[in-house]
Parts: sequence; structure tokens; C-alpha cells
Amino acid sequence: MSEKLINLENIHKDYGGKVVLDNINLYVRDKEFVTLLGPSGCGKTTTLRIIGGFETPSAGVVYFDGKKINDLPPHKRPVNTVFQRYALFTHMNVYDNIAFGLRIAKVSENVIKDRVTNMLKLINLPDYAKREVSSLSGGEQQRIAIARALVNHPRVLLLDEPLGALDLKLRKEMQRELKSIQQQVGITFVYVTHDQEEALTMSDTIVVMNKGKIQQIGTPVDIYNEPKNAFVADFIGESNILDGVMHKDRLVSFCGKNFDCLDSGFEKDETVDVVVRPEDFEIVPIEDAQLVGTVKSTIFMGVHNEIMVETEDFTWKVHSIYNAEVGDKIGLFLTPDDIHIMHKS
Repeated sequence: MSEKLINLENIHKDYGGKVVLDNINLYVRDKEFVTLLGPSGCGKTTTLRIIGGFETPSAGVVYFDGKKINDLPPHKRPVNTVFQRYALFTHMNVYDNIAFGLRIAKVSENVIKDRVTNMLKLINLPDYAKREVSSLSGGEQQRIAIARALVNHPRVLLLDEPLGALDLKLRKEMQRELKSIQQQVGITFVYVTHDQEEALTMSDTIVVMNKGKIQQIGTPVDIYNEPKNAFVADFIGESNILDGVMHKDRLVSFCGKNFDCLDSGFEKDETVDVVVRPEDFEIVPIEDAQLVGTVKSTIFMGVHNEIMVETEDFTWKVHSIYNAEVGDKIGLFLTPDDIHIMHKS
């Protein structure tokens, strides 16, 4: 993996005594697609703005390529930013919008023409140079904003919820486009979103944040399959979370029964959070079941049914292609790999 390009060390930020970032440490590698993910107010946009130079940390150091940049203003950092509001110049056509930064930098018109033409090809809008910005769709405007940010050849592109204003279908298309663009230009993307699907779709690394702290850093697969705590499990995907007792390594009890699991390193009889993903249940004949419950509701979700199953101690959310009717008694089965144990938050 490439070397560290951005390094945030012990970054603290508060506004009038309200802590927004609580001593976070984070590095971003060269050419990596990193997503800062979390609910509103978790500190992800503040982190992005500190990288971009739009905010100054109350404490801590920001390094870029090994050099401290805390006092470097945004326009002197090898970074460009794309915001949710694209801030395109409506009095300029597409070509002039993309060329704007290069003209400010006094780049020759021949070089500008080559770079703008290449950018329009990259964003799959090669014939749009003379179009008026006001005539473009939201998705097209978003691509122009990205082209304008990339045409200066920054080392890093920062993206603050850039797809938030788009409808669902277009957002999914743009997720694929953005990942493709990042791979083609070969630069670092740092992306902010509260949308877990967006993060899972595009990222090399996801940084899950809550209340100014980093909860977990990992690949999309690691974050989804091995969440570090109940917050991550609940925020990334859907989860059943309930109390359990870890009697010893690889043995947990919940709902009045013992279950084999794969987890270890807990105190004897420690109270824990048990997490089970809805899609990990197998629906089995009642005589083969570990848990037996009554179907309280069922909703067709397209690729699966969402079935709420009430057992004696808990109501489980189950995703299955099984067609259950309200009032049915059904059996549920879990393998040790389906059960995730976490220390109490």
C-alpha cells in the first residue's frame, strides 16, 4: 500500500467549549479512496475542512507529505474541494467553468484547452463545452464541479456530501462514476457522507465517526462483517442487537440459551452486546431450530422479505426469500460465524 499522504495527529476542535473533534488520529494513504462516515454532527465535515484548510484545529497537527501544514491557507494546499452545492458560475459556459482555476493560475490557453478537453472526456461529457450551466441536470452539474476541481491536478480531492442533492437512481450511477474517475486519475479522494451504502460502494477505507470520535477504521468488508461496537453495527447495515453473557471464550448465552460463537478475549460471564445481521438467519423446520418465534409482520423488499419474528425474549428482524405469513410459527438457526460479540459501549 502507498505511503501516508495526510496525517492527522491528536486533532481536537471545539467551538466555544463544545467539543466537535475529540483528539482524533487518522492517516490517509496516497491514491486511496477514504470515506468519513457518520451521522449529522459527528465531526466528519469538520475533519474534511481541517484537511482543506478551511478550519484550524484547536490542538493537534496536520501533516501533508510529512510537512506540517496547520498554518497553510486553503489556496496553497495541493487540495481541491467539491461541496454539495456545486457553486458553478452561471454566467459562464461549461468550458469556462472548468478552465476558471487554470486562468487564475495564468496557465496558457493551449494547455487549458488540452486539460479541459481531457476532463470533459473523463466525466463522459465530451460535447458539453459550449453548454450553459443552467441548462444542465443535477448530475451533469456535479460532474462539471468535479472536472473543475480536478483540472488543476490536485494531490487530493475532498468531497463533502456531493451526491446529497441527487435522486436515488442518479446517486447510484454517480457512485460508480466517482470511483471510476478516482481510479483513472490516480489521486487521493477523501469523501464525506452519512449514507452507509455510498461508503460501502466506493471506499477503499471507511472511517466511522460518532460524537467527535473515530469508532472504527477498516475496509468496507471489515466494517460490515466485523463491527467493533454496537454503534458501528447499527449504523452500517441493519442489525439485531441484544444483551448477552459471555460465559467463556466462544460461548455466549442470550434468549435463555447457549450459542457457540467465534469470539474470545472477554471476562468470564461478562455482559456483552450480541449482534446478528438480519440476512444471517436460516429459517429451518421447528424441530431443527435454536429459536422459535411467531411472525408479527412481513414486508416485501424486492430482493428479500423483511420478517419480524417474536420469540419469548426478543423480536428479531430477519431478511429471507422465505414467504412467511403473519401468525406463522417459524424456526431460526444461526452458525457461530453469524453471531458477533462486542464489549458494552
